[in-house]
Amino acid sequence: MVEQKLSRLKFITSTGLLLAGSTLKLQALSIIESKREKIIDIHQHTHYAGRTNEQLIAHQQAMGVSKTILQPSGRPADLASTHFGKGNGLQADAWGNETCYELAQKYPKKFLFAANEVPDLPDAASEIEKYLKKGGVGIGESKFGVECDSPEMQKIYALAQEYDVPVLMHWEYKRYNYGFDRFYKMLEKYPRVNFLGHSMVFWASIGKNDVDPTIRYPKTKVVPGGYTDRLLSDYPNMYGDLSAGSGLNALTRDEEHAREFLIRHQDKLLFGSDCIDTLGTGPKCIGANIIAEIRKLCPEKKIRRKLFSANAEKLFRL
Repeated sequence: MVEQKLSRLKFITSTGLLLAGSTLKLQALSIIESKREKIIDIHQHTHYAGRTNEQLIAHQQAMGVSKTILQPSGRPADLASTHFGKGNGLQADAWGNETCYELAQKYPKKFLFAANEVPDLPDAASEIEKYLKKGGVGIGESKFGVECDSPEMQKIYALAQEYDVPVLMHWEYKRYNYGFDRFYKMLEKYPRVNFLGHSMVFWASIGKNDVDPTIRYPKTKVVPGGYTDRLLSDYPNMYGDLSAGSGLNALTRDEEHAREFLIRHQDKLLFGSDCIDTLGTGPKCIGANIIAEIRKLCPEKKIRRKLFSANAEKLFRL
């Protein structure tokens, strides 16, 4: 009996180690493949939770990323749109336009930058335009407590149309960018503006049964045809940013669905990491896990090339 218990314990322990080892092995193989496969990361931040520029550079290199688009925060503002300061730094201690611009100037082969501002500041549009004129390739990450169809946001959409750059929007229920159910009206009103959807509400709405916005990371099987799925299918100017835990959850909660989803929207989805760690590898690195998951789900290199780099090159005109 003692031998049986010890044998069972040994089996459980070895199985757990095997599973952990398999995850790390999958990432290791993914990193090796990254050296042969071009990867553009459309979603990273400077000073993310205190991470230094040197750590960011090492992190991106460890993931196998060749070029990164930096998404700045807006300026500090004590407004309802920033939840009276709580949302300053995109609620992640991310830094603003100037730091992203400076890093891209210092390492032009590694980094590009977007432009951003708190939308209801009086000079928001002029501040964004300032950095678009300096070479900004997009607007975002727009992560503020405002209505998605408010006059302030529409000024930003109009600016994006004028400069032919995409807008990256963080959708979070009762927190950032209100009115996701109405957003199709903005897609119709601004057909020449390309929008990138990101975060909990966007990725939690891929299935028909995903109708409760308070469930941020659903784990159930996906029934195709949810709101996000329809936006990607029905509107040429709607794209998806696969970054963060929300994007990873959309890929892992139902891998059978995810395979078909990636095929169906292969021209509309872009890799982003938006991860906070300093290593760029291991189980805590969301970006490395997303890369590995895409490789697992997409054996066809032509589709992977679109997700990892070609769609970003087209959308951001790189």
